[in-house]
Amino acid sequence: MAHTAPALRAADIIRRSPIAPAMPRPLSHIRVLDLSRVLAGPWASQNLADLGAEVIKVERPGSGDDTRSWGPPFLKDRDGKETREAAYFLSVNRGKKSVTLDISRPEGQRIARALALKSDVVIENYKVGGLAKYGLAYEDLKKIHPKIVYCSVTGFGQTGPYAQRPGYDFIFQGMGGLMSITGERDDLPGGGPQKVGIAITDVLTGMYAALAITAAIAHRERAGEGQYIDVALLDTIVAFGANQIFNYFTSGKVPGRYGNAHANLLPYEVFPTADGHVILAVGNDAQWTSFCKAAERPELAYDARFLTMPDRIRNRSGLIPLVREIMKRRASKDWIERLEAASVPCGPINNYREVFENPQVRHRGLKIEMPHPLSGTLPGIASPMRFSETPVEYTVPPPRLGEHTREVLGSLLGLGNGELDRLAAQKII
Repeated sequence: MAHTAPALRAADIIRRSPIAPAMPRPLSHIRVLDLSRVLAGPWASQNLADLGAEVIKVERPGSGDDTRSWGPPFLKDRDGKETREAAYFLSVNRGKKSVTLDISRPEGQRIARALALKSDVVIENYKVGGLAKYGLAYEDLKKIHPKIVYCSVTGFGQTGPYAQRPGYDFIFQGMGGLMSITGERDDLPGGGPQKVGIAITDVLTGMYAALAITAAIAHRERAGEGQYIDVALLDTIVAFGANQIFNYFTSGKVPGRYGNAHANLLPYEVFPTADGHVILAVGNDAQWTSFCKAAERPELAYDARFLTMPDRIRNRSGLIPLVREIMKRRASKDWIERLEAASVPCGPINNYREVFENPQVRHRGLKIEMPHPLSGTLPGIASPMRFSETPVEYTVPPPRLGEHTREVLGSLLGLGNGELDRLAAQKII
């Protein structure tokens, strides 16, 4: 008789030590040459580093990634003095090795090609065609390394009338439609388009780039060939709007802004309480009935105007004032306890201090600590990827500028101390 293995509980996954994984991590056989900077490219390479890849981050000698100077705040050392390590840079560069290299000079280009030849993946976010003049474009590297997976991250993609344009996250939030549905309605106080509070286009593009790279690696392991990946911020933010865009495709009606409300669900927004605010997220008719009971207004569940979700959407103007008046009668904590007991989705609006005081966030270990040579320890945010057998490790902090230049060029390319001294004296490294 076959024996069934016991089910793996979520707690077992969380509590396994991230320091000693059961086996090598999924990408521990992969080396990445990271020629990107700022956010989208580094976000992609940090995800790959979390999955075990060796990531060699190439930076400009003397200054490095732009975000190293994007402070304050800056990391403080053991004596409480500010270092050169900006919090922005630290947030997206853990698990990497920093090599300083001037690729604008022929010898720097030669070294970069040699590093690419020793790598499985190249990530870059230069302007379209920007690396061709250095002999580091995909077509250049493909000639010497046909199995290379090469990912270019740009604002508008490699083709099209806008391909040569520069662009930033803010621009794409507007151009790609996100801001048209974000913010309060024009006829209400504070109405108007709003950007999201983080550079969401960059982050999402980094996530798509990492997914595309892992898919290309899987293809190479089957077919034995590398390939080129073209990832654009504009493409990403348009794809991100799929559910609202499908509303438009289906109805012909251009979606508008609903503030904290929802176009297709009701009541599904922020409501004032006696002492603050609570998010109420009623996602179906059963939850609506449960809410009415918890609110001590069971008759509303059988009101013909509000019986089903389409009914509630059609009668939004009548329902929302009723729910608003109901929610004002109790304190936020009371509502959350009452609604959670009734299995009605709800929640507080936390600031980031409150986020990390939350018992679920604490249980999930979302705040981590890594060793750091300047500060002793460095706080960080755990990867949301949880593996039962190959957990993410948090042992390699974001690198100091050029910290690994000699180590990498010596071990991978066989450059001796004399040669490294010469390159340093000429400011190539």
